[in-house]
Amino acid sequence: QVQLAESGGGLVQAGGSLRLSCAASGDTFYNYAVAWFRQAPGKEREFVAAITRKGRTTYASDSVETRFTISRDNAKNTAYLQMNRLNPEDTAVYYCAAAVIIDDLTRDAEYEYWGQGTQVTVSS
Repeated sequence: QVQLAESGGGLVQAGGSLRLSCAASGDTFYNYAVAWFRQAPGKEREFVAAITRKGRTTYASDSVETRFTISRDNAKNTAYLQMNRLNPEDTAVYYCAAAVIIDDLTRDAEYEYWGQGTQVTVSS
């Protein structure tokens, strides 16, 4: 099974950018579809973006699709979330998730493996 570790979070001003990384270990990374979810205080966890095993197809939520880009480098066992034009509504803990067998890439219940999360705070 795979272990996931997020990094790259922090405090940024509105309009700024961050790149999150999700480093995988313990199994063959390209066997897994990968997604990013986020959870803001007092809110349910929500889908942000997902990428298929070879990186040929990506998905993003309506709220981020013009600003965030998901990618992966299977040679480095790492997935990324490039976040541009951040706004305070993007403040949340961001989680990386992975799954071998998956039907709906946007549904958090289908992901077996999760990282510990990384905090992103956007100041106005």
